[in-house]
Amino acid sequence: MEPRLNEYAQPIGAPVPDWQAARLPGSEPLVGRYCRIERVDVARHAEDLYEAYSAATDGRDWTYLAVGPFQSLDAYREHLTKAAASADPMHHAVIDLATGKAVGTLALMRIDAGNGVIEVGHVTYSPHLKRTRVATEAMALLLKYVFDDLGYRRFEWKCDSLNGPSRSAAQRYGFTFEGIFRQAIVYRGRNRDTAWYSIINSEYPALRKAFAQWLDERNFDAEGNQRTRLAELIGPQR
Repeated sequence: MEPRLNEYAQPIGAPVPDWQAARLPGSEPLVGRYCRIERVDVARHAEDLYEAYSAATDGRDWTYLAVGPFQSLDAYREHLTKAAASADPMHHAVIDLATGKAVGTLALMRIDAGNGVIEVGHVTYSPHLKRTRVATEAMALLLKYVFDDLGYRRFEWKCDSLNGPSRSAAQRYGFTFEGIFRQAIVYRGRNRDTAWYSIINSEYPALRKAFAQWLDERNFDAEGNQRTRLAELIGPQR
């Protein structure tokens, strides 16, 4: 496509007609077939989450996070109290509707409503949540909320460039890799080069269809195994 030029023959970006700021996330829960996403609440979620995270056999799930692992319920409750009081990051619990228990957390953060940019971060999934339909539906619910309900133009995912599982998850969910920000953060006394990923609003309709196809009951056999991988559904849509 030929670049647009201004009156000085300088290339300029595509027009965004009638742009209005996106809306700030609210406190309403997001409810799907398998899960519910709601703002973290210490009284409702602390014990469930601590129990869920304690199911891990070691502390490797916390290597690329700035907090944890937590050695006691009191220590985790103190952490969750601070998380619940934060407006940005805005922390949420993921509730498995089959059990009614909180099995992980994530946050909407770096919220820039004026430019329509928002990030999902602090993704902390317990063993009960990883590699489940609940985990995938949680991302589908966030995508719908961010693009359809709130009107954002860009949804970001960032992680330590050495965090292989997080980078794989971003790609599986349809995020596009954009590059590495070198020496972006110091945490746990060490350097972090940050890998950046994004989904933009023009890409979302295809992703919405792929997520719906993957989450459909017909995509799973009697043992609950997927028939078609999400990546196989996203590829043709794009």
